[in-house]
Amino acid sequence: MIHYWLVLLGIAVAIAYLADKIKQPYPTLLVVAGLLLGIFPIEALHEFKTYVASDHVFQTAVILIFLSALIGDAALKLPFGEIKENKRPILLLALLGTFMTFILIAALSYFLLGLDLQKALVFGALMAATDPVSVLTIFKSMGLNKKLSIIVEGESLANDGVAVVLLKIALVTTVLSMSGVLHGALEFVKVVLGGIVIGVVTGYITSKITSSIDNYLVEIGLSIVLFYGAFELAEMFHFSGVISVVFAGLLLGTYGKNIGMSNLTLDKMDSFWETIAFIANALIFLMVGLEISNIDFSEKWIQIGGSILIVLTARFIAVYVSLIFDKEIPAIWKPIIAWGGLKGSLSIALILSISPDFDGRDLILAMTFSNVVFSLIVQGTTISPLVKRLKVN
Repeated sequence: MIHYWLVLLGIAVAIAYLADKIKQPYPTLLVVAGLLLGIFPIEALHEFKTYVASDHVFQTAVILIFLSALIGDAALKLPFGEIKENKRPILLLALLGTFMTFILIAALSYFLLGLDLQKALVFGALMAATDPVSVLTIFKSMGLNKKLSIIVEGESLANDGVAVVLLKIALVTTVLSMSGVLHGALEFVKVVLGGIVIGVVTGYITSKITSSIDNYLVEIGLSIVLFYGAFELAEMFHFSGVISVVFAGLLLGTYGKNIGMSNLTLDKMDSFWETIAFIANALIFLMVGLEISNIDFSEKWIQIGGSILIVLTARFIAVYVSLIFDKEIPAIWKPIIAWGGLKGSLSIALILSISPDFDGRDLILAMTFSNVVFSLIVQGTTISPLVKRLKVN
């Protein structure tokens, strides 16, 4: 199977090169290429399609290997000082906004699309978060207002962990009751706080170790152990692996860099994780393209179209309501923040991690994939013209 992965990686590299030449974000072209690979019956890829469609590959490769790399890279490079300066709008969007989006999508899906409670909650959790890789890739190429860019990027990283926790709760929720809501709230607090503690502790220990080492190869190796180790350790105790990686990356990227990393190590580590994140992101979208041939879209088009409208509506409402509590955010920024809330590899990774035995998985998979495609192709290619029209550069 190694040669198939090499072929996919070669395709991803070629697409990234093409995207750079035509000045388009590479996630958009990757998802188009993934669509084409999945739609056309390429006999040579039939065996690989069957292989990547297995539970083991998706749950191991997508969630553990790819997601840890994507989140770790984003957290490591997060400008903590600027995030701290803009913590209010970021927290409002990442906490209140994400939770509102979850509730609105779940409620509208339940009442308008006819999904049962659990399917509606699962779909709401999948669509609640924005994707850090898609957002970072597209916003960095736009020369956007620095403060606005930091707010959108910070939200996209912070709300990942919240969405993952919401999904875990949604997967075991079949009926709403006061005791169920209380249990869900307590579970949410436990999973989040546990993930934070593990991330901070492992990030602090790794930072101390790197401060006594002056070898970029060893320090990069330690960062690999940190991200994957923090994720696994948190999941072992039924906490949020994503949140633990976020905080571990933040500690290493701020405290660790300040107390002992040379400029050479900083450059090498940033380059290493940027490359790993690119490979992970590219392969996720191409794997999705291969999975498309296994998705049954028949008799789902009304629900798919309705889900796209619901997700957009919920996003705009959540952004505008959340930012009411921060008067410093210009009104002209709000449509950009709302329209720039792209879906991407996180949503795909999460839906593919759900067991095929889950009732309604095929419908939710079709809706999730369609929303990601719409987000990257339509929103991803129109956000730049919107910014220029509103004169926010």
